[in-house]
Amino acid sequence: MRIIAEPQSDEYGGQWTIEKLNILDSYLDAYTTALKNKPFKLIYVDAFAGTGFINPVKDNSDAKTFIDGSAIRAIKTGDKPFDKLVFIEKNRDRYHELRGLWQDYQERDIVVENSDANNYLQNLQMDWRSWRGVLFLDPFATEVEWSTIQIISSFNALDTWLLFPVSAISRILPRSRKPDDIDQRWVSRLNKIFGDDSWRSLYQENPQDDMFDSPGYIRDSGVNGLLSIYKQNLNELFGKRFLSKSKTLTTSRGARLFEFIFCAGHPNGARIAKNIAGHIIDSTGF
Repeated sequence: MRIIAEPQSDEYGGQWTIEKLNILDSYLDAYTTALKNKPFKLIYVDAFAGTGFINPVKDNSDAKTFIDGSAIRAIKTGDKPFDKLVFIEKNRDRYHELRGLWQDYQERDIVVENSDANNYLQNLQMDWRSWRGVLFLDPFATEVEWSTIQIISSFNALDTWLLFPVSAISRILPRSRKPDDIDQRWVSRLNKIFGDDSWRSLYQENPQDDMFDSPGYIRDSGVNGLLSIYKQNLNELFGKRFLSKSKTLTTSRGARLFEFIFCAGHPNGARIAKNIAGHIIDSTGF
């Protein structure tokens, strides 16, 4: 029986981090059970694996409470264990800690890569006719590029959980209501995230411009608009494999941080995968 962690505080993620991991944990359990008697080999890919552990809270003595991160949870997934696990971590210090997992589970086929997640995934080659799996995209900020999402979609094999950083992206946008009042480097970053300049549709010309501030723009409320645009792009790319329902992750004070989004891998299994993911999203909350 799986033990689902209770949320603690906002330190090092806190409640939203635990909630995210609980959703992933539940899905991995259901996924491997569903494919238990199928002929496919199973792969799990963790693109921003960290160290394998997280410490979400300190007590008054400054002692840290460590819990299993996504990598360890995937290793421990049991009904039909993953045949191959790939953990990607760009940071050298976290990578060296992560390698300890491989040493502790040398009987398992575990690959630990010190690499940029986008580069690794865009060059990932498998015989997707015989492999199925789950991909966890849990960036620290805005690292996931649309070109990576496109390649993942083309595999038709990886059920994907994506943490979309609405808060971080909204902070990139200009505080003014003019879309061109933004540093060019951020324009490039937004275009890489969305795949094009569709984020500009947040801004619409103001029909009540005055002569002293022309042209003027009305900007969407921000987070909701950004999420709507990104989901529309995902829907166009994945089609029926895209789950419109997602999980909003907030701080304990209700500040919106991320949206946890799911897209199914192969079209043939999309309906079942989406039903499972949707049920988990509905039932996981605090």
